[in-house]
Amino acid sequence: MIIREWRGRALRDKAGEYPTHFRKTVVPELRKVPGFLGATLSRREEGDRIEFLVLSGWESMEAIRAFAGDNLDKAVVEPGAVAALSDYDQTVRHYEVVADIDNAPETA
Repeated sequence: MIIREWRGRALRDKAGEYPTHFRKTVVPELRKVPGFLGATLSRREEGDRIEFLVLSGWESMEAIRAFAGDNLDKAVVEPGAVAALSDYDQTVRHYEVVADIDNAPETA
């Protein structure tokens, strides 16, 4: 599995707009892409802004290419996200998952 990491930042008074956009627009579009495995949206306070972290899971770099195009490191940022954020990363990072731990009890 490949994790795709991207970050964007919003002013506090607009901090609710990006999560709404993410749930209503981004997630339905991602679910249409073969090889998309899921995503998390996290937030943290950073001075007068809120930083959002999106981690999406993919079966392969080929699946990411189907979503992002040939320039795999370029962020895909929709107009709704641009309107909700004060700034955002223009590039993404990819990580190969080497361990995936859940909290389920181990079986013998």
